[in-house]
Amino acid sequence: MADREFEIVVYGATGFTGRLVAEYLAANYADVKWAMAGRSLTKLEQVRSEICAPADTPLLTANADDPAALTALTARAQVVVTTVGPYQLYGEPLLAACVETGTAYVDLCGEPNFMQEMIGKYHDAAKASGARIVFSCGFDSIPFDLGVWTVEQEAIRRFGKPAPRVKGRVRAMKGTFSGGTFASGKATAMAAAKDPAVLKALIDPFALTPGFVGPSQPKGVLPEYDDAVGGWVAPFMMAVINTKNVHRTNFLAGHLYGADFRYDEMMVAPGLGDIGKAAAEAIAKMNPMNSDKGPAPGEGPSKEERETGYYDIAFIAEMPSGERLTATVTGDRDPGYGSTSKMIAESALCLIRDVQGEGGIWTPGALMAEPLKKRLEAHAGLTFAIE
Repeated sequence: MADREFEIVVYGATGFTGRLVAEYLAANYADVKWAMAGRSLTKLEQVRSEICAPADTPLLTANADDPAALTALTARAQVVVTTVGPYQLYGEPLLAACVETGTAYVDLCGEPNFMQEMIGKYHDAAKASGARIVFSCGFDSIPFDLGVWTVEQEAIRRFGKPAPRVKGRVRAMKGTFSGGTFASGKATAMAAAKDPAVLKALIDPFALTPGFVGPSQPKGVLPEYDDAVGGWVAPFMMAVINTKNVHRTNFLAGHLYGADFRYDEMMVAPGLGDIGKAAAEAIAKMNPMNSDKGPAPGEGPSKEERETGYYDIAFIAEMPSGERLTATVTGDRDPGYGSTSKMIAESALCLIRDVQGEGGIWTPGALMAEPLKKRLEAHAGLTFAIE
């Protein structure tokens, strides 16, 4: 792998998020051998110029539906970063090419149905080829995956055993979503309407742990008062994917958190008492994916919106004795794009520079939790702390 032409290939570099990833690498990693890839050479040239990447930054072309071109592309890279979604529509050929060529792969997938299908089809083949496939390397689901890992590591250190119950609570968040996120959400909803198996994957907390079904999980679908935060909490839109990734991390790590582990995610509503309750009920009724007028692919928040965004998430571990401890994860950019573009780039670098690991379909937490956490704190504006 080390003798391949490129350390990183950014596939989808002309899209909204792919462009941000390319811009991040160009601005921060002059020592990395990387290339921009996409369908159109003209658009790649334009983006390379606009983001002020070096004029000699290599440009590679390959269509998402051209397996031969994708195989040739992946064979030149140690790791491929792909931001081309919806993955259930466009992702499989590139993933298959990475598996075939033993190439590491990171994406931003938040589509449980696609992930479940790919695990079934390619996990064993990836183990055989040595390809390390890592889904969900953005806001879905790194802060949550590593947040749970952080609080459980502290529980083990402090109490000698993991906490059987962890609550993920989004205390503050400022950010918007792009056309790519909207398109993925709509594609998943359409697939669920046509295929009961897709709907089952969406509602099953153990959809990504083949052969293992854990205990009944908190639903997190209705507002409730949570004494762990001293206020009202509301459903969190991204919980449907994050919780599955957390359970897969536990599964791949040999049930480090225990076979009886229970986990949910909710948003903390602003205000106390009746005001907090009303706010939680209002949040519960909001679902931007229900609209037909979302942003188009290629659109997303402005530079100012990305740089003024942030998030603050608490992970509360509850022990059987009644003792609690809390880990916090914060980010200094809008979660979906400003922060996500840094997270996926650092995940790719972590795979090729900091960790080894066998092939297979992984989560960030199961394959590279501690080295990735250190990278994100050093370079990507995230913090991990025990309160």
